[in-house]
Amino acid sequence: MSLEQAVPGGTRVPVAAPSADETKRTYAKVFWRIVPFLMLCYVVAYLDRVNVGFAKLQMSQDLAFSETVFGLGAGIFFLGYFLFELPSNMLMHKIGARIWIARIMITWGLLSAAFVFVKTPTQFYVLRFLLGLAEAGFYPGVILYLTYWFPSHRRAKIVAVFMSAIPVSGIFGNPLSGWIMQSFAGHKGFAGWQWMFLIEAVPAVLVGIATILYLDNNIRSAKWLTEREKRLLEDEIAAQPQHAGDGKKHSLRAVFADKRMWWMSLIYFSFVTGQYGLTFWMPTFIKSTGVTGAFNIGLLSAIPFLVAIVVMNILGHSADKHRERRWHLIVPALAAAVGFSIAASFAGNTVVSIIALSLAAAGVLTCAPLFWSLPTAFMSGAAAAAGIAIINSIGNLAGFASPYMIGYLKDLTHSTATGMYVLAAMLVIGALAVFLTPAKLVNR
Repeated sequence: MSLEQAVPGGTRVPVAAPSADETKRTYAKVFWRIVPFLMLCYVVAYLDRVNVGFAKLQMSQDLAFSETVFGLGAGIFFLGYFLFELPSNMLMHKIGARIWIARIMITWGLLSAAFVFVKTPTQFYVLRFLLGLAEAGFYPGVILYLTYWFPSHRRAKIVAVFMSAIPVSGIFGNPLSGWIMQSFAGHKGFAGWQWMFLIEAVPAVLVGIATILYLDNNIRSAKWLTEREKRLLEDEIAAQPQHAGDGKKHSLRAVFADKRMWWMSLIYFSFVTGQYGLTFWMPTFIKSTGVTGAFNIGLLSAIPFLVAIVVMNILGHSADKHRERRWHLIVPALAAAVGFSIAASFAGNTVVSIIALSLAAAGVLTCAPLFWSLPTAFMSGAAAAAGIAIINSIGNLAGFASPYMIGYLKDLTHSTATGMYVLAAMLVIGALAVFLTPAKLVNR
């Protein structure tokens, strides 16, 4: 890697290449500046996205919603998400992450608070759909944003740390949601679930405002980096294999014509089916084992997320260290399938169910961050902005199908077991699709 430094007169002269220690310090500086803040954003995002699963414990009874109505409402979020995700990501690429991520967070915070006024299934569906429109582009936008700062061989670990926000949201958010619903029920004439939606919407608006003040659009605009650090980071990004040029035109049409993109969408759809089946229905799964009280359910549902946060970061670090992606995805996907199957078979045993759900959570939540090291290994620039958005939007249609499917099967069979077996089958399909992906395409 060659760096240059400006001297009086405007000319640039070569300077010594950075040492390994300097590179390490620079990336540590970038990490601590942007990743914890993005994690905070995603904790808030994920809490507002899935707290409807906790609201269900009171909301369905108060409003006489069936399991199918709830499942459809939980899932319809992803139809709005699907429709606006690609244009949202392309707009972020043009407008910049700082303004666009702030816009997303403030909008979804206001909409999340509006759930206080839901009375009918139609109102529930409309608000969930609008919430999906508002939040579309946040997650793929952050994945794209991280490609501006970190080269592909550093990205699995970084994305795993960022996506630790999902289990962190479960660890703190589930007990918090249970506590709010139990403690505030009936206060000022509002039900506990109404207070939960209102209180948990406030951080989204506040963090959205903070984003405008804190986040930088890219390396070049970061005033907290020296010129030498900026050049080091830019040179590492430019040195990635996908920037060497493969002779293909990376137009939007070319992205849609790329068979690899559709294969990645299939893999992600399989993993997301398991992810949202778990996160939306976890409180219901645990309640079905005989646990009572929203706060108790919240505490127990935090356990699988505690296990997941450890496993996903260990495997993220291992994937980058060995520069191997496929088996680091296949193993956790199959482990999650086993976990769902055991939980379904021992649905009446709380201890066994918690252990099995911990295995399922560790596996399925590890798959998501490690998955993104696959498509970002061969996509870059505008192609990455479009490709990541397309893959994420297609994959997240599973976020519609999965909750609706489980709700329908629960109404049909009066059990959550059948739905969990289906989740296990989808994860096996995803693992097989990863196995059939050429190693030379993704192990970079």
